[in-house]
Amino acid sequence: MLSAIGIVMVFSATVPYQLARGLSPYRLVITQAAFMMLSFVAIAVIYRMKLKALKSQRMLGFIMVMLILAMIYARIGPGTTANGAHGWIPIPGVGTIQPAEYAKVFVIWYLASVFSEKQEAIQRKDIQEVFKGKGLFQKLFGGWRLPVVILLALDLIMPDMGNAIILAALALIMVGASGISWRWFNGYGKIVLTVAIAFLGMLFVTGGNIIPSFLKISYINARFEAFVNPFTDLANSGHQLANSYYAIVNGGWLGRGLGNSIEKNGYLPEAHTDFIFPIVVEELGVIGGIIVLSILFFLIIRILLVGIRARSSFNALMAIGVSSMLLIQVFVNVGGAVGLIPETGVTFPFLSQGGSSFLVLSLGIAFALNISADEKRQEVSELSNQYSSADI
Repeated sequence: MLSAIGIVMVFSATVPYQLARGLSPYRLVITQAAFMMLSFVAIAVIYRMKLKALKSQRMLGFIMVMLILAMIYARIGPGTTANGAHGWIPIPGVGTIQPAEYAKVFVIWYLASVFSEKQEAIQRKDIQEVFKGKGLFQKLFGGWRLPVVILLALDLIMPDMGNAIILAALALIMVGASGISWRWFNGYGKIVLTVAIAFLGMLFVTGGNIIPSFLKISYINARFEAFVNPFTDLANSGHQLANSYYAIVNGGWLGRGLGNSIEKNGYLPEAHTDFIFPIVVEELGVIGGIIVLSILFFLIIRILLVGIRARSSFNALMAIGVSSMLLIQVFVNVGGAVGLIPETGVTFPFLSQGGSSFLVLSLGIAFALNISADEKRQEVSELSNQYSSADI
């Protein structure tokens, strides 16, 4: 359902964008549909794979090396840039791929594999097993932490703050779900929340100007300034967020009707990617936006329940990680579009135009389907054994 809604909304949002550039109005929606079909094929393949193969350390190691090399090439190679950020590798005849997107699902997969093998030790030693090491450096960067830190660092130097935030949040959630005592997760959660509130408070006190001008990433100040008050600079830093507000107000409760958005006609930049949700609200209304979010949250809750009920620690960690990835991504996207948090350039799951994002999220769904089927097979096997024992 989300994919179908996404195809319709991508077509609606990209027609003015393409016509303004003298391009075919069908090009981007055809590309999106092609990635959707490719994603469905990938889902079918992963769904039929044995979980033993998915736990293969050799496979994980190979994917890790290829992913790191691809991200390095995306940063230093002759790739595509957008708004001062690198990270896209051009593929002739296809478009571009964004390796940083794949890092999210890989971190979930990798940490689920690592922590599932340490369950007995974690039960005995608690968080000491997760962060074991002989010195502060090893505790912070040793073992499983080194690949995560490398991927996070590569995200930051793109720079891609949105994916970096999601990657860091996923790593924290996977540590929290690894089997450590709740008091540790609760304590670290309070620290993160306190830091986030303090950071937002600092933005309002300074007006968003917190990064020194001599740093190459000082352009991020524009997003912070827009977050504090987008209407102080409507022509530049506040342009996107202000027009996002206008789109939501234009839509009202019932919307202007499919295809009748005003803001997508050159007023709202990135209307087909980062800001597609305001276009959904403008055309389908607040009620339409709530329906879309409800479908997405239903999907997230279903995957989370698979993880909570899972018998296998690997299955539980994978499902919890995938549901967290979807939840964080929709929060960051919608939160940025409505001014709840600074805008970070993250796509809306399954609706935004973007092949890499669609494919990565589909891979997460594929893992969840495989895990759900595996759990059902285990349940049937246990019931069968019980009945066999009763007959004997």
